[in-house]
Amino acid sequence: MHGWLGARGVSLAEWRSGAAFRKVRLARALALSCCEAMGKPTREIIATDQAPAAVGAYSQAVLVSGGRTLYTSGQVAFDPATGQLVGEGDVVAEAQQVMKNLAAVLAAAGMDFADVVRATIFLADIGDFGAVNEVYASHFTGNPPARVCVQAGALPKGARVEIDFVAVGE
Repeated sequence: MHGWLGARGVSLAEWRSGAAFRKVRLARALALSCCEAMGKPTREIIATDQAPAAVGAYSQAVLVSGGRTLYTSGQVAFDPATGQLVGEGDVVAEAQQVMKNLAAVLAAAGMDFADVVRATIFLADIGDFGAVNEVYASHFTGNPPARVCVQAGALPKGARVEIDFVAVGE
């Protein structure tokens, strides 16, 4: 057991089987209902080893109860297993890894892409917008979230794409 799962007494086997999802949701619901009954929103740090670890003064995501709002940190195309940047300059490969990393962070909070209400995309070169947008759009069915896309002067470790989300769940 490790990371977010281990802190909640959940094994990786339980997580993969789906049993952990029910266990974690029940524990979270009980904790949140107690805090909400007192009128106090809670702030929970979300961390998963299925996405690159936070390597500075930030968290992978912060979940706020009372509306279950999740704020993710920006994700770049680091492989969580190796810590290395994926794609070697291939913006499509980077965008795919970024979305995979964000999917893992969302899942660690009991959410998915359908819960995303706002996205910010940072590109090293705005000329890559079309290719990145194609990868990004493939993860949203129905109504996509609000989005901002800007060109950044530089991104961490020479990455070409960074994306963050705000998500709201039940």
